[in-house]
Amino acid sequence: MELGIFIQTPVFMHHREGHPEYEHTQIERDLEVAIAADRAGFRYLLTAEHHFLDEYSHMSANSPIMGYLAHATDQIHLVSAIFNPLPQVIHPAKLAETVAMLDHLTGGRFEFGTGRGAGSHEILGFLPGMEDLSGTREIWEDVIGEFAKMWLHDTYEGYQGKYWSLPPRKVLPKPWGKAHPAMWYAAGNLSSYEMCARKGLGVLGMSVQAIPDMDKVFKAYKKGIAEAEPVGAFVNDNMLVVNMAMVDEDPRKAEAQFCAPDITYHMSNVYRYHDTFARPEGIPQWPQLIPPNTPEGIPVARERGLIVGDPDHALEQVRRWEAAGADQLIFGTGFNRHEDTLEMIRLMGEYVIPKIHTDPVHRTTRLRQAAS
Repeated sequence: MELGIFIQTPVFMHHREGHPEYEHTQIERDLEVAIAADRAGFRYLLTAEHHFLDEYSHMSANSPIMGYLAHATDQIHLVSAIFNPLPQVIHPAKLAETVAMLDHLTGGRFEFGTGRGAGSHEILGFLPGMEDLSGTREIWEDVIGEFAKMWLHDTYEGYQGKYWSLPPRKVLPKPWGKAHPAMWYAAGNLSSYEMCARKGLGVLGMSVQAIPDMDKVFKAYKKGIAEAEPVGAFVNDNMLVVNMAMVDEDPRKAEAQFCAPDITYHMSNVYRYHDTFARPEGIPQWPQLIPPNTPEGIPVARERGLIVGDPDHALEQVRRWEAAGADQLIFGTGFNRHEDTLEMIRLMGEYVIPKIHTDPVHRTTRLRQAAS
């Protein structure tokens, strides 16, 4: 089991009022969070890529963020969560070049996560003639198998497809070191987990919100990964889960964080834009908001796997996720007080990470090093 942090630069309207520099402040805070996570021993730093999603995420250009963090960090792996490879967003050859360059700048610490975007508001901005997102999987599948060829072949043979083309060219630079960066896919439903596994991709599990949800997706993914025909040079057998953590030496302070209104304001924005996610019963339609959490809801949240408490509680919850089958547990940030996030990172680094990270080498590094 390995731990990580997720940054995506939310910029809530009610914090912007009277603070014209707030967007800039949030970008700087995300950089501080990433550097603190590296110092604390977290293994992975996920960076979002979203477009047009006001309030929810203003991180539309994560490649310069990772270029900066390549220099500002030492150990943590930087994972694009995601780079959107649809040719209407960025030409695949240009993206292959970016990935290889980040591999060099990080000394092999960059990892290539892809996906198809958060929902129709985002992606149909690039695909105005498309009525829904159902056709984007075909476009993504038309692209994903070509990246390894562009990296590993001295001269890429070229491609002429339905959605994009490229004549034979040397795609440069080539990745640093062996094979190429680990490849991931952001999955939001069971069929995506199965498809991801068949292609030998690690799964960025953005929609697993509770430990009981793990069983069916874990079984689907692990069954498929055992029979994978990888699109890359190696199978990235990793099931990553994104969740939240409120940790303080005083558990009452962690519980107060859980009840702060920005937590559910963030979730309201998730369902505002992620129309590919199933909407649980009782979730109101935007602009109506999910009511703030209450202390009465804390036991249920903890049972589902949310970390709300002191470092001992955090370790216990991490162990539960590990037992359920998660290979990586990643904590989202940006929707609680910046000081509380930094304190959570410090406490996890001091009390939890030394007991969890028993292998000094990242799982993805071991898989890449073993590639033939």
